[in-house]
Amino acid sequence: MGALLDGYPQGPAYDEMFAADQVPHAHVKALHDALQTLTVDDLAQSAAARDRRFRDQGVTFSHAGEEWLFPLDLIPRLIPAAEWAEIEAGVVQRVRALEAFLADVYGPAEVVRDGVVPRSLLTTSASFCRPAYGIAPPSGVRVHLAGIDLVRDQAGVMRVLEDNLRVPSGMSYVVENRRTMARVFPGLFLEQQVQPVAPFLGRLLDALRRSAPAGVEDPTVVLLTPGVHNPAYFEHAFLARRMGIELVEGRDLFCRENFLYMRSVGGEQRVDVVYRRVNDAFLDPVQFRPDSVVGCPGILNAARAGNVSIANAIGNGVADDKLTYTYVPALIEYYLGEQPVLPNVVTYRLDDPEVRSECLRRLDALVFKPVEGSGGAGIVIGPQASDEELEAVRARVLADPRGWIAQEMVLLSTSPSQIGDQLLPRHVDLRPFAVNDGEQVRVLPGGLTRVALREGSLIVNSSRGGGSKDTWVLTSRPDRGPLVDAEGDSGVPGVTAFPVPAVRGTPPDPGPRDDQQQQ
Repeated sequence: MGALLDGYPQGPAYDEMFAADQVPHAHVKALHDALQTLTVDDLAQSAAARDRRFRDQGVTFSHAGEEWLFPLDLIPRLIPAAEWAEIEAGVVQRVRALEAFLADVYGPAEVVRDGVVPRSLLTTSASFCRPAYGIAPPSGVRVHLAGIDLVRDQAGVMRVLEDNLRVPSGMSYVVENRRTMARVFPGLFLEQQVQPVAPFLGRLLDALRRSAPAGVEDPTVVLLTPGVHNPAYFEHAFLARRMGIELVEGRDLFCRENFLYMRSVGGEQRVDVVYRRVNDAFLDPVQFRPDSVVGCPGILNAARAGNVSIANAIGNGVADDKLTYTYVPALIEYYLGEQPVLPNVVTYRLDDPEVRSECLRRLDALVFKPVEGSGGAGIVIGPQASDEELEAVRARVLADPRGWIAQEMVLLSTSPSQIGDQLLPRHVDLRPFAVNDGEQVRVLPGGLTRVALREGSLIVNSSRGGGSKDTWVLTSRPDRGPLVDAEGDSGVPGVTAFPVPAVRGTPPDPGPRDDQQQQ
């Protein structure tokens, strides 16, 4: 693409745009040719338009009490229809198996009796929630919304990196990225045949309504947020507004006789479904942390009585524990009688003494992850770590083997990204989102592509300097009307600007932060 890609320094990783011989992959050739018409000035003007739109719409994430514009790279990531069909099938398969696992471990635990997983997997998991035992969700659904993180290895194979079944975040950025790209690059967007993403919010709302207690004909759904100081508050407000539901905090709710109510200007109103963005430990001070001020006392008893549905369900963390991740291929075979469509990254359980000894011998070649970590926190990438970091993780693993896994190093695929006035390769992953309404698991076409904007970095999280790309799933039969209708304000209630204080540009180095709400 003229000067922008002259001398593109393609490295050893699989590149999402170019094959090894610098020839564009077939499915991106049209995009590549369209980008050839852009100049450095065109890209700079588009970036300025993107920033203005994000500032006007308040598309931000919070760090250290300040609001930062969410970094959107202007070069989209394209996925051909045939590959997407396989990804979609793999994500659906994984969600179905993990749904079955959760119903089992909070019920008869046949998976333990049959020796598929050891009982210690549950008893030693910090995320196994004993108060959730015996709670039967009205719709039978525990994973209403899932985010499955995928990476492509050097051979071009798409692999599952981890599962997010508690409070997975990022869907708002998928929708906003698309709306922004459609306005910044309308011609470029219209030249492609891309599946829309905006209607997926309606699917999430429908799934939440379907999960209401039996006999409720017109359920009241609310989104429970910890408040404006939460890093993901933009997303909470965005989703509530787009779905047309109330955004509430714990102080807005109360329980009486095992029913949940909301305080409103019209008086008390019964609540039937809570889409919660509050972690388990803070959700109900009666059952969990008594010092929590962001939850609602008694909400778990109301759920146990079948009078309110909580999405996602309490206790889902035991299914996305990184040690449980190592058993998911076996769970797919056990519950579904199928072989995994999408393979795991090669992973080692460090609670096995022999495996642990071998992994510690290869300390500088593997990636070590805390099983309860999130947001990239605590990860030690052996080939990039200092001697001091390696010795520190050795000590931590020896002190708590159950608390860690080791994985073979995966050199994430790269994609051209705007770095200053150049397009340079940066590592990316992909988070498809899946909604389960009790009858069918549906996958948002594309999901959130996250990009590590720092040179050489493999950490894609926004809290660690990462950004995102719009993900275009190509189709020969696009199901969309006019551009604004497809990716604009129709289908579900519209969204207007979200004013935020002192919005800044992209931070140079936000550093680590508590990312428990940004799973």
